Amino acid sequence: MLTGWVRMVEAQQPGKVYRIGWLGLLPSPPTDPNHVAFRQRLRELGYVEGENLVLEYRSAGKPERRFQTALELVRLKVDVIVTSPAPPLVRAAKEATRTIPIVVAGLYVDPVEAGFVESLARPGGNVTGITNFESELHPKRLELLKEAFPRISRVAILWPEYQEKPAKKEFEAAGEALGIQIQSLLVESRLGSRAPCLQSPGSALMHS
Repeated sequence: MLTGWVRMVEAQQPGKVYRIGWLGLLPSPPTDPNHVAFRQRLRELGYVEGENLVLEYRSAGKPERRFQTALELVRLKVDVIVTSPAPPLVRAAKEATRTIPIVVAGLYVDPVEAGFVESLARPGGNVTGITNFESELHPKRLELLKEAFPRISRVAILWPEYQEKPAKKEFEAAGEALGIQIQSLLVESRLGSRAPCLQSPGSALMHS
């Protein structure tokens, strides 16, 4: 999720202190696993809090506060804004700035349809990151899998409920064209639920 920003500052300027704004729906403690992993990866890349990095955490759970909270980060002149996958926060950040890079992790709506990017191939603008709503990419993933393992004949895919309906037919059509049998499995949202997976030779498991 840092790629879009790190490429812009790979050559660190001596003495410069970089500032990252984190925009979330709810306040998160410093011990939150996502924040711990985030800071650890930054350290590995050479960005250390108290030395050359400042992290600005802001929460904007109330709808009427989202734009103002995003604007607060803009006024702090952060180098990048990292948002939670909630579309309202991404929209608020995008409305607050057209120049500061906005990095989104795990967006669960179509970013093109939502108006965040122009297209998946050429996003344009200042929004980048990762989306979990990638039905257009599933056939390509299947092609890459076939290219890597030419003898593969069966693939099981675990679908989250929100993706299964819009992408299943497209994925199965791609499998038929490649001579691959597709087994679709709907993943329940309850903790502890399990879906079977294929273990026989010539099979693979994909998780959307």
